[in-house]
Amino acid sequence: MKKLILALCLFIGSTQLADAQIHFGIKGGINYNSDSFIDSADDIINGNAEGKTGYHAGIWLRFKLPMVGWYIRPELVYTSLKSEVDFRTATATQKVGYDFQKIDIPVLLGKKFLKIAYVHIGPSFQYLLDGDLDIDAVSNLKSDGFTVGMQLGGGIELGKFGIDARWERGFSDVESNFISNVAGTQNFDTRVNQIIFGLSYRF
Repeated sequence: MKKLILALCLFIGSTQLADAQIHFGIKGGINYNSDSFIDSADDIINGNAEGKTGYHAGIWLRFKLPMVGWYIRPELVYTSLKSEVDFRTATATQKVGYDFQKIDIPVLLGKKFLKIAYVHIGPSFQYLLDGDLDIDAVSNLKSDGFTVGMQLGGGIELGKFGIDARWERGFSDVESNFISNVAGTQNFDTRVNQIIFGLSYRF
């Protein structure tokens, strides 16, 4: 009986997958290192946005599920972003710029409504490729690592073009370190929260 039920579930699942509509496309946009849209707006107004802004580019797939309006959207995205790190000496602590690059793989569950609008949410798996500190007094910077976050957002799709806004929160720390010529080894967390604005094109 259990084998019969399992076989029936597999058959239904494969039938639904076969009926799913698949779209794919490219995307790109701006990433901003911030905890909220309000903080981002304040930084832009006050002229503090340049040191926290980056960009992304990648590809995406969208599998339309048999449920009305629902879809799954995995993406493969290259992201370059700026952040700040505390650089400690024997007498003081200063903020230094930290530029890093990573691969993002969000897997989003979404729903379309009003024919052109959509919302989606899901995990984002990230792998840090490289990083660089804007200061000469360090060596042996190690900043590679894997982390998991969550993306939440929405947008509109007009024909083949889409406009998207998301908020991303990191869940797990990425422990990185560097060796300072004046204060030895220092650890820091490369995980950041992001506001993401993107444009996409569907083929």
